[in-house]
Amino acid sequence: MTTIAERPELAPLVAGWLWQAFWQEAGHGLEATLAAVQASAAPGAVPQTFVLLAAGEPVATASLVAGDLDSMPELTPWLAGLFVLPAARGQGHARRLLARAEAAARQAGFTAVWLYTEAAEDFYARAGWEVVERLPHGAGTLTLMRRELAGAG
Repeated sequence: MTTIAERPELAPLVAGWLWQAFWQEAGHGLEATLAAVQASAAPGAVPQTFVLLAAGEPVATASLVAGDLDSMPELTPWLAGLFVLPAARGQGHARRLLARAEAAARQAGFTAVWLYTEAAEDFYARAGWEVVERLPHGAGTLTLMRRELAGAG
C-alpha cells in the first residue's frame, strides 16, 4: 500500500480510474479529477489518496477527503472513490483500503468517517459501517453511512 503523497506519479492513473468509474458520466472533466487526486499529495491528514499494489502494480484506490456531499459540509472526513480494478476484485483489496483509510482518520484524531453509496450499502455494512440516512438522489437513493472509530479522539 502506498499513497499519492509517496508516489505522485500514480496520480494520472488513479484519476483516470476515478473519472471513468464515477465522474465521466456525471459530466466532470478528467483534468478536475486529476487536480483533486494531486491535491492529496499535500501534507496533512485530509485529503489522502491510498493506492493498493499487488505484485508491485496498482490495482485499487480509496481517498479520505474533507467533504464529499455538498449538502452536509459539517461532516468530515469522508471515504470517497473506493475503486478496485475489475480483474483484482474479490481478493479483499477493498477491505484493506477501508482499514487503511479508517486508521489514517483515527490517527488524525477523527472519531468517525462518513461515506455515501448508491449501490454498495451491503458491502459497507458487512465492514462495520452503519446507515445514518437514505437521501433521494435523481431517480434513486443515496445511502449516508458512518463508521465510528474506536480509540480515536
